[in-house]
This record gives sequence, C-alpha cells and structure tokens, in this order.
Amino acid sequence: MLTKRIIPCLDIKDGRTVKGVNFVDLRDAGDPVELAQRYAEEGADELVFLDISATEQKRKTLAELVYHVAEKLNIPFTVGGGISSIEDVDVLLKNGADKVSINSSAVKRPELINELVAKFGSQCIVVAIDAKKIDENWKVHLVGGKVPTELDLFEWAEEVEKRGAGEVLFTSMDNDGTKNGFANMALARLSEELNIPIIASGGAGKMDHFSETFKIGKADAALAASVFHFKEIEIKDLKNKLKKEGIPIRI
Repeated sequence: MLTKRIIPCLDIKDGRTVKGVNFVDLRDAGDPVELAQRYAEEGADELVFLDISATEQKRKTLAELVYHVAEKLNIPFTVGGGISSIEDVDVLLKNGADKVSINSSAVKRPELINELVAKFGSQCIVVAIDAKKIDENWKVHLVGGKVPTELDLFEWAEEVEKRGAGEVLFTSMDNDGTKNGFANMALARLSEELNIPIIASGGAGKMDHFSETFKIGKADAALAASVFHFKEIEIKDLKNKLKKEGIPIRI
C-alpha cells in the first residue's frame, strides 16, 4: 500500500503567504521561503505553492520566488497559478519546481492537459479543481473560486484523468478555511471513480480530520495551510498519530 502524504500549501499573494476562509478574508501567514524551509525540516512529504492572484491578475507565477523556495527544499515541490502554456511550465521547472498545478486554464482549454503531459509526462501535471456544492451538485469554479461554471466536479475529474493528468487536487470551497474537516463524501466518490491519486484540500482543523480523510475520504494525500502555518498542528505529531492508527505514513 502506498504511504499517505501530508502536504503543506503556501498560498502566495504579492510575494507573501496568505490564508483565508472560503477563499476570501485573506490574512498574512509569513515569508514563503522561511515557511518552505521549516516544512522541509519538519517532515512534510511535499510542498504546494499556489500564486493565488496570478490568474486573476493575468500575471505569471513568480518564477524568482519559486527559485528561492526550491533552494530550501529536499522534497517534491508543486507550483501553480497563472500557468497556461508549455513555456510557463518550462520556466517553473527550470526554476526548481518538480510538478505544476493547472486549474482555470485547463477548464478553458482542456487540450492543454494533453499538451503538457506529452511534453513533460503525467507525473509532472497536477490538475487542481475548486468546487462548491450548489443545489446538491458539485460545480467547478475558476479564477480562485470567483467564477462559477456549469461543469460537474466528477465529470471534469474523469476527463482530466483521461487526458493524462497524474493527480487531482480537489479543494472544497465550502470547507476551505472552516476547520470543520474535509469534504469526505465527495473525496470518496472521486477516489472510487478515478485511478489517479486524489489530494484532499479544504477544511483541516484538527488531527482527526486527516485520519478521517484517509479512512473515509480514501484520499491519497491531505493538503492544509493555516493549521501548519500557525503551528496549530505539528507535522511530526500528526504523522505519529496517523501511524498509531495504522495509516501508512512516512515518518
């Protein structure tokens, strides 16, 4: 059985790490380079870096900041935000990213997934999906959750897999920042319908939420931000708890 992964997420705006609730009310959470180094030392399995204003502002991800973060890391590093071409990915990989995450650009032009996979390989391409429950249906949202679509979460996730993506990063907008737990029913359905790894995002507030998303949500990895940034949960303590519960985890 593959080990489950714990992934801190750095949401970057104007060069700083920020965190909000339901994708709004952002507050400062620190210097991304310092946080990245801390997480690598504390035993995180991977790190995700999302330039959350890149798509909205039609600006490319901060390649120089990516370079400085990558310098401090010895764990896999995924970068997302404003990526819409092979050239964008090339720049980020050359600056130290191991994987890239695409979101709005993939919805607007799904062929981008195929193009990136053909050039860089499935293992390099993560498709992030932000979705919200509307009238009992999970609908995909774009541009940092600001633009609703009629696209169904599960149908889009299946298409993403067919086009060759290596992983899906699913964020529940309803759960994001609430600290009430992950959207485990949706995650369990995604895990059942897809054959590629699913990263759970949105809602971590206590250690039990991680156990639940691995056991109930069948997630392959769990991503969180504020609980790690503000030291509400220590990664080492979390991993020890998960191991005691029989969840396969790298200590």
